[in-house]
Amino acid sequence: MAQLSLFDHGPQRLLDDASGRIVLTPELVDGETAARWFEQLQASVRWKGGTRLMYEREVDVPRLRAHFRLDDPALPPALQEARDVTIAAVGAPFDSVGLNLYRDERDSVAPHNDKLADLVRGEPIALLSLGATRRLTVRAKQPPRRLLHIDLEAGSLLVMSWDTQLHYDHAIPKQRMPVGPRISLAFRVRGEHLA
Repeated sequence: MAQLSLFDHGPQRLLDDASGRIVLTPELVDGETAARWFEQLQASVRWKGGTRLMYEREVDVPRLRAHFRLDDPALPPALQEARDVTIAAVGAPFDSVGLNLYRDERDSVAPHNDKLADLVRGEPIALLSLGATRRLTVRAKQPPRRLLHIDLEAGSLLVMSWDTQLHYDHAIPKQRMPVGPRISLAFRVRGEHLA
């Protein structure tokens, strides 16, 4: 089990082996810019709830969501700026962004991996965090069950290689202590045929 510190502000290689690569850049975006993007997106995006079937009953998805193609003429200005910064930092041809709004400590996402059939093979996934700090857990699917706890602060960027989705699940668990809202921007390369 590893708890990662954010004392180093440059890119930190958290995982880099045959199972994939995970790199964290704690302060890709300065606090003032991250706060401005958060406020604009929280207020202007048409957030959607949802339900899913769990344990033979329908339950609310414990967060709000939105999605944009990055070439959408109606892309909010904050997402245009975030797209440009993320593409410059990662060098991937991202064409899609999924947004998750975690309203408080009760909102979460269960352990999962991105559906690789929806993504262009070999392209990374980049998670840009805005708002309150939340802990991301990354757990290996097979023994030895490597476990990472990563505190994602506002302005931080976590990049996971395509291969990590084969070998690891990631989650944002519920918290016991109160925490403010957070928006996660998940940049992906879906390709034209996957739009």
